[in-house]
Amino acid sequence: MMTGKELSWILISYSLGCFTIGYYLVRARAGVDIRRQGSGNTGARNVGRVLGLNAFLVTFLLDFGKGALTVAGARYFQLSGAAVVISILAVMAGHIWPIQLRFHGGKGIATSLGAILIYNPFIAAILFGLFLPAFTWMRNFTLSGLVAFALTPLVVFLWGSGNEAIASASLPAILVLLSHRQNIREEFARFFPSRAIKTGMAQKHGGNEP
Repeated sequence: MMTGKELSWILISYSLGCFTIGYYLVRARAGVDIRRQGSGNTGARNVGRVLGLNAFLVTFLLDFGKGALTVAGARYFQLSGAAVVISILAVMAGHIWPIQLRFHGGKGIATSLGAILIYNPFIAAILFGLFLPAFTWMRNFTLSGLVAFALTPLVVFLWGSGNEAIASASLPAILVLLSHRQNIREEFARFFPSRAIKTGMAQKHGGNEP
């Protein structure tokens, strides 16, 4: 059972995640809704497309800081291991699905990196170690990151880590992959265009059936 202190911190973590700096920064400086620009999310890369490198760095660092602060706070209040992991998921959920923006936020990469680095630097090192060769081979930042997130739980498991470490690698990875599902579809279509065309035709024909 979660204690009142743990439940309170989990709620605070979600609220912290909802502070989507990218949305407010672009709204203040350009007067537009970042969710209607570029890739349509509030993350650092999309902010950088609209406002440039400095805005990218500010957004990335503050989103990263949300994750780091969540774990640091959970440890300061001496929460259980399970509560720390749930707090990580809560801050990511707030970033991806902020209630004040009608659940349309960022993708959770920077926030998850900040949380994982403070929670367990070894897992962060595995993630980075998987990203580098994937990027060298694919030359695609987003796809390489998704591959790294997808494979990190397997490496943590094979390393013989405990259940808590495996959960801390697996559950954030699931959220990241879920938030990037459209990117995954697009990359799948790019690598397997004939299959994507057949799938689209099948859906079209299926939709025309009575």
